[in-house]
Amino acid sequence: MSAVIATRALVKRFGRLRAVDGIDLDVRAGDVYGFLGANGSGKTTTVRMLLGLVLPTSGEVELLGERMPRAGRRVLPRVGALIESPAHYGHLSGAENLKLLDAAGPGGSWRTRGRRVAEVLEQVGLGGVGRRPVTAYSLGMRQRLGLAGALLRRPDLLVLDEPTNGLDPQGIAEIRELLLELHRGGTTVFLSSHLLAEVEQLCSRVGVLDRGRLVLQDDLATLTAPTGATVVRTPEPDRVRALLDARVIAVDGDRLVVRGPDPAAVNALLVGAGIPVTALALDRPSLEEVVLAAAATSADRVEAVR
Repeated sequence: MSAVIATRALVKRFGRLRAVDGIDLDVRAGDVYGFLGANGSGKTTTVRMLLGLVLPTSGEVELLGERMPRAGRRVLPRVGALIESPAHYGHLSGAENLKLLDAAGPGGSWRTRGRRVAEVLEQVGLGGVGRRPVTAYSLGMRQRLGLAGALLRRPDLLVLDEPTNGLDPQGIAEIRELLLELHRGGTTVFLSSHLLAEVEQLCSRVGVLDRGRLVLQDDLATLTAPTGATVVRTPEPDRVRALLDARVIAVDGDRLVVRGPDPAAVNALLVGAGIPVTALALDRPSLEEVVLAAAATSADRVEAVR
């Protein structure tokens, strides 16, 4: 697959602080890429460098196959972005704000501006706000309006920094479905977030940033692949341990992890011995477990260097 975002040894220093420390991002056409990390890990600084808003101290950035920020005038009209809290003219309506944004740069014809603005407002769930000024919007509504601005020119690449900030659970689910719909239409999505559960539902590929370093980057399916064991829940864990003995890897209350990648075979063995089973599943790590393990390994390496 062709690279939509590629960085090589990307570094950003602020004085003695290395906010971004030599990262090599690889975002491919068709990805929904989750860029993960704790607050202060360097995610927003990285996103700003990708878009040419902040110049790197060293290293290279390519966006849609072209070097940034040198090719910004050609590349950025094909990119939709929502970085941190979007700014708007509070006394104007959402539609008026979007029309000004559309007029400020290259894009579609002014003749179709009203229709295009109405379409993106409908997409993000703001079609019914009418002429209400943005100053009367809730935080979640302002976030939706910022996303509408990012969608206005039908981008090939969508770069989003915490796009569900301020949204309630229903709003988060609606934005998730919208992003999946855009992806199905051919848009590559780069999503910076700290919401692991949301990324796990949405993304096909993830990168994890820890203290400015990219400590993990891979397909989500690979990172959360089955471990070769089966998780068993039973009200009689002691009987399972007695029956399976060395095959039992771990026990936590009524939950046991048993060697063997075939839950049906494990179930048949336990039921044949008269042991009740309340749940069975393949053992696989959650994204949270993967991220925490990568961060812990990174911390150990830092301590070893010191």
